Amino acid sequence: FLSALAENNQRDWFSDHKEEYEAARKNIVDFTVGVIKHLSKIDALVDINTNPEKCVMRIYRDIRFSKDKTPYKRWFGIHKLTSGRYAGGIGYYLHIEPDKSFVAGGYWQPEGMHLKAIRQEIDYNADDLKAIIDKPSFKKLFGEFRKQERLKTLPSGYPATHENIDLLKLKSFVAVHNLDNVELQQPDIAETLAEIFKEIYPLNIFLENAIAQPS
Repeated sequence: FLSALAENNQRDWFSDHKEEYEAARKNIVDFTVGVIKHLSKIDALVDINTNPEKCVMRIYRDIRFSKDKTPYKRWFGIHKLTSGRYAGGIGYYLHIEPDKSFVAGGYWQPEGMHLKAIRQEIDYNADDLKAIIDKPSFKKLFGEFRKQERLKTLPSGYPATHENIDLLKLKSFVAVHNLDNVELQQPDIAETLAEIFKEIYPLNIFLENAIAQPS
């Protein structure tokens, strides 16, 4: 369905194929049930009774301020998997799109005060973060954490000679693992994702603790 939608991103086509969309969305909702089940064994903020319907994002795009006027997303997004709340935008995300699927977690582009708090935590306890992101199993899944988008200048209050300036210059703190089409359709994909989330979980805890600390 998503492949066809990418080639026919128009309201008339979508209306004519509404039943196919509903079937595809149900497939994603059912899949989310399994994801929640396995993630609940890893993260206490994930309630096995979470309503999966509320985790699947709307397929309708907000085109009011966009130059791209295509009305529908070409993917299904799964988020808000935690029934409790991490601070800010900390959490888990699943993106399902032909040839472009991925699983992610952490905090993408934290707001100003949160970014300041995370940098302070890195300044004080960088070894805790490095123990997470330099772990061989973490690197195998997500690559080099430090290669995310970084400031071109120095973050306020930190010198160029700071031993962890590469981490302090980060604009986001996310771990991303791409999923190919074959991998995503394996019967044990929910278990596979659980192993990926297991590596992301300590990162989320580090970020949560950073933001929870008084500045």
